[in-house]
Amino acid sequence: MAAYRTTLSHRNYVFQNLGDVLAKASPLRSGDVLAGVAAQSEEERVASQLALSEIPLKDFLKSPLIPYENDEVTRILYDSWDEEAFHTISHLTVGEFREFLLDQKTNHDTIRKISPGLIPEMVAGVSKLMRNQDLISVARKVEVITKFRSTVGKKGHLSVRLQPNHPTDDLKAIMAVILDGLSYGCGDAVIGINPATDSLERMTELQKLLSHLIESLSIPTQSCVLGHVTHQIKAIEGGSPVDLVFQSIAGTQLTNESFGVNAQILQEAQEAALSLKRGEREVMYFETGQGSCLSAQGHWRIDQQTLEARAYGFARVFHPFLINSVVGFIGPEYLYDSKQIIRAGLEDHFCGKLLGLPMGCDVCYTNHAEADQDDMDNLLTLLGVAGCNYFMGVPGADDIMLNYQSTSFHDACYVRDALGLKPSPEFELWLEKMKSENNGLLKAASRLLPKGSP
Repeated sequence: MAAYRTTLSHRNYVFQNLGDVLAKASPLRSGDVLAGVAAQSEEERVASQLALSEIPLKDFLKSPLIPYENDEVTRILYDSWDEEAFHTISHLTVGEFREFLLDQKTNHDTIRKISPGLIPEMVAGVSKLMRNQDLISVARKVEVITKFRSTVGKKGHLSVRLQPNHPTDDLKAIMAVILDGLSYGCGDAVIGINPATDSLERMTELQKLLSHLIESLSIPTQSCVLGHVTHQIKAIEGGSPVDLVFQSIAGTQLTNESFGVNAQILQEAQEAALSLKRGEREVMYFETGQGSCLSAQGHWRIDQQTLEARAYGFARVFHPFLINSVVGFIGPEYLYDSKQIIRAGLEDHFCGKLLGLPMGCDVCYTNHAEADQDDMDNLLTLLGVAGCNYFMGVPGADDIMLNYQSTSFHDACYVRDALGLKPSPEFELWLEKMKSENNGLLKAASRLLPKGSP
């Protein structure tokens, strides 16, 4: 790979390759420092951003950050690249691409037209030249709509994943949380449970519980039990009522292998879910997070934000219904404080939207990070303005099973009210119906389950 050079303050800077420029151009974050790829000073960071701004977008096609023959994700990114869609911007540098995206004449239709011609490294690169307001301004232009029983991603609407986790998978406690969340208007993106134990038996038990609830109350939403994808395939084979298939994914083959997955397994899961004919096309739910590749020692000395964007490029070939950046979940080793978490959340949403993905965000932090709930209020509001498709709904914003801090049912009500947003159209109508016909959801739910059910 060719070296890149620039001069700043009468000093010459040399960056060994494209990956080196991208890493040093990233805003400061603890994970890149830990990996040994971050800029050594703010001046070097600015110098690398100057060098990056002058790199032609075509260079990204010539210089894969991970060799094509060594990485499945790289092969998928380059094999799925659309040359015709790229043609419109093929003459631009990264800096010129930034100006193109910020131009008022560049709208939703323009961006969706070029999206198949973008590889993630281009998108990560341009994000490094943007202020937070730039990331918001561009992302809010883009509308990515998906549909299962509910329609998620329409402008003017904001959905919520109802997350009723419990440390012992107590079915009564889970049901109580679900009904509480539904009463606050949460759950139109998905009712998704992280099981405390990843056993096939427990997974199918939870899947049947959710299916019975959704069918009995005719809720226009979908369910997901977030166990390992191989267990979900077995559950489908056993006749379990699976709506969405979940899996954590990342931006390199090595990291995906550490998760126990590859493209073939994900394709098998997608085909299995489609065979149930519960959803027509978009049946996958992926979660990602900056720092996962470094944590798995599969980062190839690439900065964590670029690797995160590569995960989105990997995801889009499976046409997911939802994709979720769990932005502050891994901890301060990767995103040290609220400033880094907020920046990462805005970057992730921007990159995912440019790549054509239905982006959601778990606005969250761990208790040993330098962040608090006020910081999450800020990120929640900023991402709401940016057009994020959905957030998490966790009772009290405190996940008592996963032991991290997220956003609450009340937070979802706040951001919808503050920004004039509504639940998904089908879910909004359902809420009105429940209120008018049943005198409230909880009264209807009291008659929901047959004798002997939790």
